Amino acid sequence: MNSDKLAMVKAVESRQEKFWRMSDAIWSYAELGLEEYRSAKLLADGMEAAGFKVERGVAGMPTAFVATWSHGSGKPVIGFLGEYDALPMLSQKAGVPKKDPLVPGAPGHGCSHNTMFVTQALTAVTLKEFMEKKGLSGTLKLYGSPAEEILTSRPFMVKAGLFEGIDVVLDNHGDGLFQVAYGMEGTAMVSFIVTFKGKTAHAGAFPWMGRSATDAVELMHAGTERMREHLPTTQRTHWVTLEGGEAPNVVPDRASTWYFIRDLDEMVEKNFQWALDCAKGAALMTQTTYEVKTLGAIHQRFPNKHLAELIFENIQAVGRPGYTKEEEDFARALQTEAGYPVVGMEYPLKIVSPESEPLRGGSSDVGDVTLVAPTVSLRFPVRVPGSPAHHWTVVAAAKTSIAHKGITAGAKVLALSAFDLLTDSGALAKIREEFAQLAAKRPYQSFLPPDARPPLGFYTDLMGKYRGAMEQYYIS
Repeated sequence: MNSDKLAMVKAVESRQEKFWRMSDAIWSYAELGLEEYRSAKLLADGMEAAGFKVERGVAGMPTAFVATWSHGSGKPVIGFLGEYDALPMLSQKAGVPKKDPLVPGAPGHGCSHNTMFVTQALTAVTLKEFMEKKGLSGTLKLYGSPAEEILTSRPFMVKAGLFEGIDVVLDNHGDGLFQVAYGMEGTAMVSFIVTFKGKTAHAGAFPWMGRSATDAVELMHAGTERMREHLPTTQRTHWVTLEGGEAPNVVPDRASTWYFIRDLDEMVEKNFQWALDCAKGAALMTQTTYEVKTLGAIHQRFPNKHLAELIFENIQAVGRPGYTKEEEDFARALQTEAGYPVVGMEYPLKIVSPESEPLRGGSSDVGDVTLVAPTVSLRFPVRVPGSPAHHWTVVAAAKTSIAHKGITAGAKVLALSAFDLLTDSGALAKIREEFAQLAAKRPYQSFLPPDARPPLGFYTDLMGKYRGAMEQYYIS
């Protein structure tokens, strides 16, 4: 690293502790998608205090915001994506290497989202000061993105035109390793709820007077299970019953099921339509009616190769953080308890392509962003190696010194990479040229239905069920 980059690394380290505390606070709030009122306010207020102009409630979502700061000509424009929603059922005490919920049944940050916008904020605040000192032109634009776990915010943000004029986007995601990827990643997905409506009746005395909505849900499940037999191996179809009646002696007149339909971009809409045919058939067989509500509909991810290579150079320059004996012991204890390979805090620095690793079935609404601007996602080390997403082991590490060190390491890589983009017009031109080829091959068209709206209130009742018990653990 040259003197400028070394100075930037020191600048990240000089302000890291404030952002560690912000991450810990968001971990304690553990707010579900579109209920992240405390988390979004903490982050948006922090960006305003740092001199950024903040637009709140963007794209029809009260917990979404965009924080912007410009200098000089305002070009290039660099976007930073960050998430902060938690997951249901994953409450866990921090630093405890065995399953031990903080509030049984409550949400928890089982995908490291408490660390992600915070890392981008540390990056951008450091860059702002450095750009002012060096007289560098550019615009920094941070996207506060709620409800990633229900695949909601980015497609609506794109639809609202919030990525127009962006030259490049730096995304991040907490992980148990330090890597970046390019090429085709993950699966496209449609997230939707089907609600069936029938007629109540006495299930013992007059069952012929009723029409069971629960029967319709079960028949739809039977249909999609048989559908899966005839889909390519790239698909992932899974569901959970949300409502199914409240007493066996009353024929239920309302039942609902929530589906994720995943596959390659070319297949996902066909699979979705087939699933809707299963819903229609179930309604016909049970003489019920049904409604469909789409929560999210997203593309696969297509991260930019040139941008990934630039990021990887800076991963190598920053390297793995140093870990204490206590941190190594915690990692080994957690790995032993959960049945993971016992490697402590050993993990690789990698750049990944479709040729080096097989296609994985996960999805992210970052996919839509990759099709409207050159984008890459940094995976930075805030978990114990081996911890899979959506698991209590992620929550256990997400408010520890391991996560804190990962936040700092991630911010260093992102800051150095943004500095390269601000000072090397040739690198940015190559990135933009590669993206132009992708855009010509895959012109963006949203998978969202024309009348789709963000599903506000989707998690209000579930969050309200636990918020009172969780408040005693909130960090100010």
